[in-house]
Amino acid sequence: MYEEEKVVSEEAVEEVTPVEAAEEEVFEDETIVCAQCKKEFVFSAGEKKFYKEKGLLNKPKYCKECRAARKGAAPRPERPEREMFTAVCSECGGEAKVPFQPNPDKPVYCDACFKAKRGL
Repeated sequence: MYEEEKVVSEEAVEEVTPVEAAEEEVFEDETIVCAQCKKEFVFSAGEKKFYKEKGLLNKPKYCKECRAARKGAAPRPERPEREMFTAVCSECGGEAKVPFQPNPDKPVYCDACFKAKRGL
């Protein structure tokens, strides 16, 4: 008989994403002492905003120079030299160098014939 009226509050609750929250938040430059060289460096407002947007919780411990030195100190391991095998091209009969052991049941192509077949 009686219908209940639904009352919608004028104060709508807005969901704020972390990125939007970072945009609203005011960041200030901060001076930090490097854990390695003990020199002071500035953790700028722009860097703080970037950290917040990326979800990074911890402040940097090292200055820019020490971070660069640490990155350079541990280079990526180099790949071992690839073993190349020599085969006869199935198309032109020339020499083909391939990074796998050729199978006599399957065709092998030199670079030029391979590119021609692939339309490269």
